[in-house]
Amino acid sequence: MKVWFITGASRGFGALMTKEALDAGDAVIATARNPKTVTEAFGDHPNLMAVGLDVTNEAQAIEAAAAGVQRFGRIDILANNAGYGLLGAVEEATASEVEAIYATNVFGLLKVTRAVLPHMRRQRSGHILNFSSIGGYFGYPGWGVYGSTKFAVEGISESLATEIKPFGIHVTIVEPGFFRTDFLHDNSLAISPATIPDYVGTPAGNMRDFAASANHAQPGDPAKLAKGILQLVAAENPPLRMPFGSDTVAVIEEQNRSVGEELARWRDLAVSTDFAA
Repeated sequence: MKVWFITGASRGFGALMTKEALDAGDAVIATARNPKTVTEAFGDHPNLMAVGLDVTNEAQAIEAAAAGVQRFGRIDILANNAGYGLLGAVEEATASEVEAIYATNVFGLLKVTRAVLPHMRRQRSGHILNFSSIGGYFGYPGWGVYGSTKFAVEGISESLATEIKPFGIHVTIVEPGFFRTDFLHDNSLAISPATIPDYVGTPAGNMRDFAASANHAQPGDPAKLAKGILQLVAAENPPLRMPFGSDTVAVIEEQNRSVGEELARWRDLAVSTDFAA
């Protein structure tokens, strides 16, 4: 039996992973701002521990991890899933909006990771799943600030993977594309209210309309992703990055091709800046 610690477990990917883990016979420390939403969704399950957690509160994260270990003895999988989106051009996002989304998507992830890692290091095993996005691999117009939080998650995760590998702990960056969750709904997405007229009709401005029309019409099946996560954590050598969705794979392939072509074009100038041998 594996023991999971899942943030944002009351809905979306978090709730689906909780269900899959429980169905597989695993135990879940399911965290949410309001733990009653977890118990209402899953009832009184012997392998379920619903815990209140605001990921921006490090003391709460430490308490939640300690309580989970006290009940189940260990934490095998940390799924840093909690987060939300911000839609709007980079220039349109206010300082308070930027600070708020970083507090959850980046600093919250770090606080929970710091709370759980001592337990994983002590047991010399574990697997951390840091939820990023295709927006953490490629910068979409209208999603610049949100995407920057996911780029941060990718960079943190790459370094973290190397740092904790000696302790037998794996890190996987989960990169979903557009999945049919509530992500584009107002309970998961903040839309910057400040609109600058110059952006109307541009890619950034048009993204607001696209997001509204794409809500609940995305190609990805969230239930299949949750099942894929179970398959991922069962792997002996899990990947550093795990993209989910055909749209994600296509964007990654195109981005890699574009970067390779640009590097080839500018390679001579790039390498010319070394000291002469």
